[in-house]
Amino acid sequence: MDDIPQEITSLVGREVYSNNGVFVGEVEDLRLNVDGEAVTGLALANLNSELFADEARSGQGIIVPYRWVRAVGDVILINDVVERVRDPDEEEDELLA
Repeated sequence: MDDIPQEITSLVGREVYSNNGVFVGEVEDLRLNVDGEAVTGLALANLNSELFADEARSGQGIIVPYRWVRAVGDVILINDVVERVRDPDEEEDELLA
């Protein structure tokens, strides 16, 4: 990522995709560390219902740690989230199958 300062509001409204090209959601807000003057997370809304069924159905969003961000441009690329947000029950079911 480049070190050119940007207005943090320029991130709001951008679409977020995994590094595999899967749509994750849209930036609705940012989590900030005011003392450290840094963005620590992206609050996402309009979530991909295939990845976040419960949150998308209830209208809730998620917060993605900013350390997952790989690139910021016209869209934001993050590390692949599918494995990170899996329900522990799903993993257990797969092990039993």
